[in-house]
This record gives sequence, C-alpha cells and structure tokens, in this order.
Amino acid sequence: MVSQTGGRHCSSETDTCFAPGPVSPTVINSSEATLGRHLARRLVHVGVTDVFSVPGDFNLTLLDHLIAELELNLIGCCNELKAGYAADGYAWSRGVGACVVTFTVGGLSVLNGIAGAYSESLPLICIVGGPNSNDFGTNRILHHTIGLPDFSQELRCFETVTCHQAIISCNLAVIPHPTFSLEPVPLSLSPTLSNKMGLEAAVEATAESLNKAVKPGFSRAVSTAFCAEIVESADAYLFAGPTFNDHSSVGYSPLLKKVKAINVQPDRVVIANGRAFGCVLMKDFLGALAKRVKHNNTADENYHMIFVTEGHPLKASPREPLRVNILFQNIQNLLSSETAVIAETGDSWFNCQKLKLARGCG
Repeated sequence: MVSQTGGRHCSSETDTCFAPGPVSPTVINSSEATLGRHLARRLVHVGVTDVFSVPGDFNLTLLDHLIAELELNLIGCCNELKAGYAADGYAWSRGVGACVVTFTVGGLSVLNGIAGAYSESLPLICIVGGPNSNDFGTNRILHHTIGLPDFSQELRCFETVTCHQAIISCNLAVIPHPTFSLEPVPLSLSPTLSNKMGLEAAVEATAESLNKAVKPGFSRAVSTAFCAEIVESADAYLFAGPTFNDHSSVGYSPLLKKVKAINVQPDRVVIANGRAFGCVLMKDFLGALAKRVKHNNTADENYHMIFVTEGHPLKASPREPLRVNILFQNIQNLLSSETAVIAETGDSWFNCQKLKLARGCG
C-alpha cells in the first residue's frame, strides 16, 4: 500500500500541481522493469534522496530494490514512529519525505507521524508492505495483524489522515512487468511556477488594499503585548501561512477582523473581500508584492512609542530551584547558525517566542 500525505491542490484550470517533465524514451532492462525499481525511481523523481525504513518480512524484497537505486540512501530506524517523524522532518527541510514500514504492526505504529505531516500539509509518502494477493479471501489470520482475517483495517486508518491512498496488488516487488519497461515520465509534487494571470491579479488586489491602509500590519496571531496592540489596531493585515485554530489564536482571542485580512498560503491567496487566487506560490507572490506596496512605517513607529524594554532575568543562586526564565536564558546561549528550534505546545511554545535566533538558525 502506498499512502501519500500533504500535497498541494490547485484551483486553476490551466495549471497542475503534478507537472510532468520531458518524456524519456529510455528502455529499461527487462530484469530491472519491476515494481520495486519503478517505486525507487519515482521517489527520486519527486526529490527524495533518503528513505527512512524499518525492515519487516512484508517489505524486505522492496527494500532490496530501494537499496539498489544509486540515487537513494536507505536509513534504518529503531521503530516505525521514529521513521515517520524522521520523514516528517525531512519533508520540512527538503519539501517531500518518504518512509517504508511493514504491514499493520508497522503501518499502525507510523500513523501518528503520518497524521502530523497531514495536519501541516507536508508531502510525505508512506509505503507499507502488504500480504500476497492469494491471502485475500482465504479467511486466514496472518502474523503482523490484529488477529482478524480482514486486511483492510490499516487502509481505513490511513484514509483519514492522508490525501491519497493506493493498493498495489502485485505479490512481489521483484516481478518484471511490461508497464515498467520504459523510464517513467518525471513528475513534481508541487508546481515550480505560479499561474501568471492569477499572480498578477492577486498582487494587484493586495497592493490596492495595503496601499490605501493608514497603518497596515504584518503579524502572527500571538506576540508580545506591545506588538499585539499595534496589530489589533491596524486597518489591514497580511498573514503568511497561518492556521487559525484555538491554539495559535490563544482561544480565538485576537481582535482581528477578517474583512481586513489578506491570507497568503503556500499556493493560494485569499483577499479580504473573499476573492481567492489559486496556483499562486507564496514566494512569487511576496516577491512581486514587495515591488508594488508603498513604504508605510506608521505601525512600526507606533510600536516603538509604547514599547518597554524587558528586564534581564536574575542569575540563579547555587542550589536554587531552576526557574523557567533561567532555563530559557541558557537555551538562548546555546543557539547558533547550526541549530534549529522546535517549540512544542505549552510553556515552551510561549517562551520560545522570546528567543532571539541567530542568522541561519532554523
């Protein structure tokens, strides 16, 4: 079973998010024209060079084919959940990640990592081994399952946390098939170019809204008290990639009006009056918008008028219980261009907002 999470969905009829490259007429050796080799090449095509895996007797033959692909590096993991989270982190860094686990006992274990990637719209491909086709309908119980002859339970679980699922009914990844006799058409998981007309229209509508504003704001939902006051009093907002849930909005507490907001997503822009422009990449949009908006530092000036510098935390005395502000003072001292900060839900999320990241710190 192949399950893919995340992905991008475009609304333009003239663009596709799965953009094929030039067709290659290369004929593949019959001994290599197998499902395993095909999957390996497809992973390479979408930008995967490292695959995180946990070997099991439902995926061992496939793993041999992945190892044989010179452009793939197979990374063994201690367990499936770690493989899923490793692929998730890889997708954040590289744009797409992949993991390979075994049937049911592995597939159910990796689900939390897959669901996390899905919630963040991260392209993550999870390949799960499966029983032979002649095992279906026999009413027999297989190992690695929950003790029932129904082999569809795992697929039903993946359906709720993935954008697409596919069952491959070949018994062995090593069996040659004419379908794989030609080098497959290269593809991409996301568009490399924005819809030109959509981009121009989105920039025009956004620039018009921001340029007529007296004190526009660029913000996250949660920030310092001084910044929050400035943002909530702004007459136009530009949000880059937000998800307004109860957590990021602190119980939906910010006093923000949707009619003033411009919401920029990775491949979509929604203007305050409800107009939406699909297949517009964020990087293209922000670059083009920067050339169109007029300089307006009113909000920044207002911020500095009310800002009060924070005091420095006291140093901890010997044998004194560790306080949170002292802890984060030490964390601050550890940060460099070679570190990355992951702020988990709770106290760390709020306190990490006060950290000053070095240039290059992720």
